[in-house]
Amino acid sequence: MFGSLNAARSDRGFSQMSLQLGEEVTTPVPKPRTRYRKGFVTPKRSESESVWYDPGPGDVKGEVMPDAAANGLCTTSEDPNAYKVDFNTRWSLPTIKFSWPVLPHQSPSLDDKAAGDSGKDNVSDSSNEEEVPSAPDSPKSDDDIIDCKQAKPQQQKTPRAATIRVSRKKQGLSGTQVPSAPKESVVSRSSWLDVWKGRKHNVLWATLDGQLMSLWKKRNDKFPEQVFHVSSITSVRKQDKGRFSIYFGKKHFEFMALNDDVLDGWVTSLHATRGTEPPALPIHQGQLVMKDPRTKVYAAIYGHNLWIFSKKEDFSLGIGMTLVSMNVASVKKNGRSGFSLITPYKTFNFSAESRDLGAWLECLNKGIMSALSCSDVAKRLWTSPWNKVCGDCGAANPEWASINLLLIICEACAGQHRAIGSNRSKVRSLTLDSKVWTEPLIQLFEVYGNKAANEVWGYNIPAAEQILQDASPNERAAFIKAKYVKGCYRRSHPLASNKELLNKRLCQVVCGSDVPETLSLICSGARVLNPTGEGAIIIAERAEQALQVELLRHNEYIEMPDWDHVTSSKDQSGLEELHGKLEDDRFLFSLENDSAACDVLDLREVIYVFNHSKGSSHNFTMLTLTETLVCDATTEEALLAHLMYILKVILPDGVRLWTGELDGVFAAARVLLLEEGGLQHREVWVTMRAGEIYIYPTDPQKHRERLVLSTGQQFKLNTPAKTVEIMLGERTVCLQFEREIGCTQWHAQLVKALSSVGTRSQRQSLYQLPASVCGSVPPAVQRCISHITQHGLKVEGLYRRCGIASKVTQLAEALKTSPTTTTMGTDEQGVLDVGSTLKLLLRNGTEIIPRMEREHWVKASVLPEETFRIQAYIRLVKQLSPDNRATLSELCGHLYFVQVYSQENRMTAQNLALVFVPVLFEELAMNIDMVRLTKELIVHHTLIFLRKEEEPKADRTADKWDGDRDEMVTFL
Repeated sequence: MFGSLNAARSDRGFSQMSLQLGEEVTTPVPKPRTRYRKGFVTPKRSESESVWYDPGPGDVKGEVMPDAAANGLCTTSEDPNAYKVDFNTRWSLPTIKFSWPVLPHQSPSLDDKAAGDSGKDNVSDSSNEEEVPSAPDSPKSDDDIIDCKQAKPQQQKTPRAATIRVSRKKQGLSGTQVPSAPKESVVSRSSWLDVWKGRKHNVLWATLDGQLMSLWKKRNDKFPEQVFHVSSITSVRKQDKGRFSIYFGKKHFEFMALNDDVLDGWVTSLHATRGTEPPALPIHQGQLVMKDPRTKVYAAIYGHNLWIFSKKEDFSLGIGMTLVSMNVASVKKNGRSGFSLITPYKTFNFSAESRDLGAWLECLNKGIMSALSCSDVAKRLWTSPWNKVCGDCGAANPEWASINLLLIICEACAGQHRAIGSNRSKVRSLTLDSKVWTEPLIQLFEVYGNKAANEVWGYNIPAAEQILQDASPNERAAFIKAKYVKGCYRRSHPLASNKELLNKRLCQVVCGSDVPETLSLICSGARVLNPTGEGAIIIAERAEQALQVELLRHNEYIEMPDWDHVTSSKDQSGLEELHGKLEDDRFLFSLENDSAACDVLDLREVIYVFNHSKGSSHNFTMLTLTETLVCDATTEEALLAHLMYILKVILPDGVRLWTGELDGVFAAARVLLLEEGGLQHREVWVTMRAGEIYIYPTDPQKHRERLVLSTGQQFKLNTPAKTVEIMLGERTVCLQFEREIGCTQWHAQLVKALSSVGTRSQRQSLYQLPASVCGSVPPAVQRCISHITQHGLKVEGLYRRCGIASKVTQLAEALKTSPTTTTMGTDEQGVLDVGSTLKLLLRNGTEIIPRMEREHWVKASVLPEETFRIQAYIRLVKQLSPDNRATLSELCGHLYFVQVYSQENRMTAQNLALVFVPVLFEELAMNIDMVRLTKELIVHHTLIFLRKEEEPKADRTADKWDGDRDEMVTFL
């Protein structure tokens, strides 16, 4: 197909393939590879196998069929289970009939770890596993024929077993008419398949369009993981248990389908592609270095597509890593030897040899320009990669637009937009309606366009409902009506439930440059015209916001879907009982424990997770925008392992560095944090565990927050608005949810979190010690820590700067007598006073680390390796009294959280250790090893204090350490 093989194959056409039965005659068998020694036997061909074969001169003897020249087929005559086999006449030989045994090809099943440590190649090399027999150089004797009656078939590869049970009920938006799935044809096919590439197993979405077969990690991905033209296939073999293999010369893929019907469909479709002409010779080809990650690749330009191969051998075989359509791309030179190919979905960065760079740029630009329209407006709008594809179906180079929706669309979608009426979508041509395209409107589409429009109107489109450019008119009409008339996929503004606030917010936003929020407000029903006062257009004109004015004018008389329609939902009846397993950032589902996958969930689509475990029931619920899944585990450990894995995937990246914050989490949700009376909002993730809530902004520039819950905490549930308000002293935190069920379940979990407050003291501790530890923290100390956590984490010089001495003394006395009612200042000086009071209480109270035990802490601090030191700290902490252990854990956990905000408060873990080492160790404060010990107690707080209790081992009998380092190592 590709490269040097292209010309040869185009001369003779592509191999024919058939599964018809015929007659058998006895013919010599080509000598196998040397690894199949004489005496090593192979199994008989199964009924479902088919082979394509290229013979060499003189290597096969048989009777020439009279009709061979006409149909290109080779048949057998006696055995009813024999097959017709086609082969390419590379040396112009006549077609003959023959039969031979099939060599063993299945590799033993591997566990998941071995599968992850596969070899370098992404596809199987038949020289190492299974091979379509190669033609030898000369005829062989009968002694070289392999006996096919004594072979032992190797164990088949199987998918990794499921690890959890899943019940799934899909949620259908009220009134949504879901477009039907694309019709399967003889040469068109799509489904999830288990795929083995060498030893590595994966579950991929496979598509076949008659020309290309593509494998995608996710159903809505824009670039495939693997792609090849059907003319590069040299053999397809159907096997039992839903399996089939596709060969490319010496390399092959192994597939496993959900059931036999899916298997038969794939084999039939692949057979129907026989005779497909290979693509024309590449315009340009050569080796490149691709960045992110940096790796050498081989690339070739075929028509309007850039094919990327892992190496030149794969280019020769036609096995591509991915391909990039230049219809939706632009090219940009980077430095002396680099260039970028920019698409709406991803930017590919390459570097080439200096002498070859010019040729690459010329060929890429030529391919891009050949697909462009001659319209100047279109060229300007297409400078944004998002605008180079239709905003509804993804077709390349769209030449129509809905000017009120800020959407660029193709001709087919434009017809359906006209059908829903100009009161919802104003359709204009990029090439014909030149008068409408004013400079502000062009700028509006250049800067925002399809990206902003689909962030509002296409926010939660399920992958199964997203139409493609080959959708039928009925499917296209149903999708566009659901998207723009019913608003089934839109993201409503947080104020959508309150029309008064919605209109007020619109008047505020149009004074600035935030066009995306203006679009969100309009699509949620905000009124552009105000019959009782100044309209938004007049306000925007006065503020000299030309782009806002242009958008508002095109939406003056537009009808929008009712907000109530989106909030109401109806469950589709019926539950699916599935088996699930986690892999990378995906949840794989199968009907049986070890069967092929039937569906895949992208974990990044999850917006809520709730742990509902109680007693012997171990289950949690995951919710996406459209689905609800209930996961049941056999043990608590299995449930927590799955829950922790999912949380690390869905939460912002920074959270993964502090896994201690995820211990004990029983609820997580993606919400909008409403501020300033609801007029301002930002997207955050919130997690909940006993007595506390963490807020993680999706904006990496923002810092996380911790909210401490207390007994008698006030909160309010507003179901119509899907909000939960939490009153924290002078501050009210308002969380708005995207689904009503998420809002109500969060409220239920909040009640659960408050019920666990005060288990060790009247107020919730910062971190929860293992259940076997029942100590308590002094109420005065707990009150100081809670106050500083809420009001003082960002105060510069916290704990290093001193409070006013007289106020500190008064505060300490008041806290000893009435810790819950003592008034504390919330300003900077008040926080410093509380910080000094905390240090005073710790110094004058009971020694946290008793003086008689400090000698052992000194010995632990001088160990040369951090691993041994931490193990020693764990042992020493266990020897503390329950109250002392709880207090030390509370203090170190608090200081750990203080150093998280060190960019603002300037208190790193080292600085905090210098301040608190005199509080903990008094006379040992000048010892630098003790300073390091204090710092490590803070930094490794989770590891040291929150470990589960382990059963003591027989060889851990020593309670104290006397001796040198070797004795310590032996003890540990």
